[in-house]
Amino acid sequence: MLPQVCLPLEDERCPVDDQTLGQIYRASPHGLEELVATVSPQARAMLAIYCYRRAHLASIGLAIAAECARDDLVQTAGPAGAVLFDRSREPLRPTGALPASGRRKISLGTCASGPGVPFEDIDDPTEIDEELV
Repeated sequence: MLPQVCLPLEDERCPVDDQTLGQIYRASPHGLEELVATVSPQARAMLAIYCYRRAHLASIGLAIAAECARDDLVQTAGPAGAVLFDRSREPLRPTGALPASGRRKISLGTCASGPGVPFEDIDDPTEIDEELV
């Protein structure tokens, strides 16, 4: 196995040309499988790692990794490739899933000067006492 060199994201070269990357970005899930099948296994593994390292392409990276052999990902990215392979085989978690408590966390804004007066207790909103606001 080759030694792994970690490049900053801006220095990392995309393993496919810009046109192919654009087609991959716009492809449907089924179309993505067809496009990725046209790329060599080594380039496919490199593309999976390249996409997964970028937040806006991470889901595409997972989909591409699902089409890769574990050995190709490990050869390309070492232990990170093994982790990506495993993650690509996990069932999808629904977005917006509730935490273990079954309730969503809610954050309420607070007024710096205190609780204020409930709006329904004000007879004429234009005559709000400045001390209460």
